[in-house]
Amino acid sequence: MRTTTRRRWRSGTEPATARSDLKLRYLLSLTFTPLFALGTAGFAFWAASSPVDGAPSRGTLTGFAIALGLITLFAVVDLVVVIRRRRTEL
Repeated sequence: MRTTTRRRWRSGTEPATARSDLKLRYLLSLTFTPLFALGTAGFAFWAASSPVDGAPSRGTLTGFAIALGLITLFAVVDLVVVIRRRRTEL
């Protein structure tokens, strides 16, 4: 006769052994970190060299540079986290 154990219902929809794909995260972070950094530098240079009454205002260009800078920072932090986790898990 087959015995069954009482099953505890999970409240979430994730599997019990969910893991992130570190190789894909590493590849994406490695690819997009330099692109975001170049975008940040490009918008910062464009904002610095644009006239005061230009079509895209300096404030708009500076806002884009700050936004891309924050995304670059996020990508760098993610890259560091992935590298540390790959060392310990793989």
